[in-house]
Amino acid sequence: MRISFERTGGFVGITKKTTVDTDTLLPNEASTLVRLVEVADLFRLPEHITSPNLQSDRFQYKLTVEDNGKQHTVTVSEAALSGTLRPLIEWLQKIAQKR
Repeated sequence: MRISFERTGGFVGITKKTTVDTDTLLPNEASTLVRLVEVADLFRLPEHITSPNLQSDRFQYKLTVEDNGKQHTVTVSEAALSGTLRPLIEWLQKIAQKR
């Protein structure tokens, strides 16, 4: 499984990008990533998830997941993060900060 992660927006407007591949992660990190993607049900999410309450200076996240020949991209605003998607976004942000 491979995930490309991009965070844009925010007050300063700094973009963070990273790509994570389960083949290059430690085994415990790889299993965590797979579990988080499954819990978020990422492949069933719509391509764009927005909040009805537009807020300036909020982050926007773009995830592209590739797994077993399937690919799906989801773009979600910070204000629209669901409880099941938030742990995946937070985990990917931590990985992006380490790189």
